[in-house]
Parts: sequence; structure tokens; C-alpha cells
Amino acid sequence: MTPSDNDQADRVLEAFPPRAGQAVEVRPGAGGAEVCVLAGDLDIENLAPAARALTALVARRPRAVVVDLSGVGFCDSSGLNLLLKTRLAAEEEGVALHLAAVPPTVMRVLELTGAHAVFSLHASVESALRA
Repeated sequence: MTPSDNDQADRVLEAFPPRAGQAVEVRPGAGGAEVCVLAGDLDIENLAPAARALTALVARRPRAVVVDLSGVGFCDSSGLNLLLKTRLAAEEEGVALHLAAVPPTVMRVLELTGAHAVFSLHASVESALRA
């Protein structure tokens, strides 16, 4: 990641700052991958920072994007839609997308909708980075 990429991610998060109890962090991963750590709720009221960060990340076209969901407590249909749109955008850019450390509440949404079948799911960020 170049300094200008870090600046771009910082500008994205400044434009759509996370709300209290919510966090979005982008960091470099091994082998040219990028990790986006999400915490808080992925719902219609809190989606903008995550959406902007994921969009900017995929646009940079790293080898892979790993979305760490370990800190997500709730995911509604808008959060699911964000993950699905990010998967399609990543596919169009030739970027592998991996979901890591998916908590039971989010996994339930993925399973109920059948979306679990279209994602690369991993128990941890480390295992996703090795994929």
C-alpha cells in the first residue's frame, strides 16, 4: 500500500466517520492482501463508513480483500446487500474476497438467505490470508 492509498482510506473514513460503538479499520495483510476490520452493527443506519471503505479497497485492486467480521454484532438486509455488492465488485476487478471470523449472528443471516454458498468463509483472518 502506498502512502497515497493510506491517505485515500483516511479521507474515506473522515467523510463517513464511524458512529459510537462502530469501527472500520483498513490495514495491509500478507502477500498483497488488504484486511478490512468491521465492528459494530452492519445495518442501514451504520452502513456508510463500511461501504465507503470496502468500495475504496476493492478499487485499489489488491490481490485479496479479507473482511474481518469478528466484531460485528448484528447484520440486517442492508449489511448483507453490502457484502454481496462488494463480492460482485471484487469479482469484476479480479480481487479475491474472503469473509473471516463470521460471528454466529451474521452466519445465521448468510445461511438463511443462502448467501453463505457464494462467499469464501474462513474461521480467522490468518486462515483467509493463507487462502
